[in-house]
Amino acid sequence: MNFTRWSARLPGTQRRAAARADHPVTTTDRRSEGSVPAARAEQLTDEPPPVPAVDELPVREVLDRVPALVALVHGPDHRLAYVNDAYKAAFGARPCGEPAADALPELRDLGLLPLLDQALRSGKPRTLKSRKAPDGRHYTFTCTPAAENNGKGAVLIFATDVTDHAEAAERLRTSERRQRETAVTLQRSLLPQELEEPDDLRIAATYQPGGTEAAVGGDWYDVITLGGGRTALVIGDVMGRGVRAAAVMGQLRTAVRAYARLDLPPHEVLQLLDGLAAEIDANQIATCVYAIHDPNEGSLVYASAGHLPILVRDDNGAVLRADEPTGPPLGTGGWMHASGSIPLGPGSTAVLYTDGLVERRNEDLDEGIAALERALAGATGTPQVVCDRLVRSAGVTADHDDDVAVLVLQHPARTGPDGELFRNAALELLGGVEAAPRARAFASGVLTSWRFPADLHDLGVLAASELVANSLQHGIPPMRLRLRRTDRRLIIEVTDGDDHLPRRRRAEPGDESGRGIAIVATIASTWGSRRTPGGGKAVWCEFVLPKPSD
Repeated sequence: MNFTRWSARLPGTQRRAAARADHPVTTTDRRSEGSVPAARAEQLTDEPPPVPAVDELPVREVLDRVPALVALVHGPDHRLAYVNDAYKAAFGARPCGEPAADALPELRDLGLLPLLDQALRSGKPRTLKSRKAPDGRHYTFTCTPAAENNGKGAVLIFATDVTDHAEAAERLRTSERRQRETAVTLQRSLLPQELEEPDDLRIAATYQPGGTEAAVGGDWYDVITLGGGRTALVIGDVMGRGVRAAAVMGQLRTAVRAYARLDLPPHEVLQLLDGLAAEIDANQIATCVYAIHDPNEGSLVYASAGHLPILVRDDNGAVLRADEPTGPPLGTGGWMHASGSIPLGPGSTAVLYTDGLVERRNEDLDEGIAALERALAGATGTPQVVCDRLVRSAGVTADHDDDVAVLVLQHPARTGPDGELFRNAALELLGGVEAAPRARAFASGVLTSWRFPADLHDLGVLAASELVANSLQHGIPPMRLRLRRTDRRLIIEVTDGDDHLPRRRRAEPGDESGRGIAIVATIASTWGSRRTPGGGKAVWCEFVLPKPSD
């Protein structure tokens, strides 16, 4: 049997063969001619000693010394004809003449037998890369068709040991897996463990990291109660992957919560975040939407830094898209952000999301947003149900190639007994000496009609009186007193046209002013102030309602 026919010869073989043909060797005894001995004659010639051609090398001896694993099978049932010493050392001696399925069980278990059929039929080599054999080593198998003298097909199996490469690749995968687990753990720890629960909104959120082949991004969301019945809602996405993106996300989320306590308009919060993002990492940018819900206004005031538009479904099922205004991402600098507004009345549902929910390869982003609008139009139920339905409709699975964050909020339409727990009352204050008595009488009547306990009634009237007196002394018209109750708290708020914010200070014994805010801060659960969009300010305080007895 001829394994392989090499046509090439070792260097110098053809030249020496031609030389031998031109100068045939005779059998004449050189010593009888007085010449030098044969050994000495060889030293005087320039020709190197003849080297055998490749065809003359013993093939079996060569293959037995090859460190790679070699086996030869022939015929349609792949009967074993030969295995080299390396193969025997790895798997033991193998009986020749038996079908490969019986003689080479290790190859059968690795799924190599179908490749033998393919190589025999196609006449082309077939390769199976990096498979772990029973001996614990990793091999790459190549099945090469070979012709035998009897015309029957044969296949030469050549196995290269790639254990070092396989182990290095496994170490790399393990390292990447640990880094991803660290990033996911950091990401989840920096997200809210429990969402704050505003009185007037029902909220749910979900975060799903990308699949194992995708590095974790910097998606985040947050819900921040601002006081006075108002709620801030945030969602953002740090451009980048891994631990660094998660760390930047954590810094931005912490900064948002700090800036939110200043109770600034959304565009001013983004302006502050823009500068901070550039200081954190000049090479890292982020998109963000910051929105504020005020139940008294029935709208969502927002500002966007390069983020995807908010979607709102009203109580009739129509979906609105908050497209404008949108500024550049955080960290780019040099841009003045602006605030916009979108209606969010009772019965409405709003969705804030990151690009992982709607962005797909080879698809336009607008198509993904349009698909999300259609899904939102038909999604009903609690915020968590809506959230889950939107994620499913977008085809997000555990193997998704990007992070996904979704924040769903509902402003429920309250009727019946539930509606009695959410009430509003307001009084326009025209100024003058009669404004304070009118405000006290109004507050007393409203709190009585809401059937508050006597002690809470008296505290509420006192707080309203002090806030109105402070506004009359330091503010300018127009002035308004507003009372609002929810199922958990009583909110008293006074607005006027002056934008100077009050602050709590210690009043000296001889001072005739400076005690109003101190009194309110002492008797109320919490208090605060903010500037209003049209100019002016609002000063408010809250009282936590006692829990109803069972």
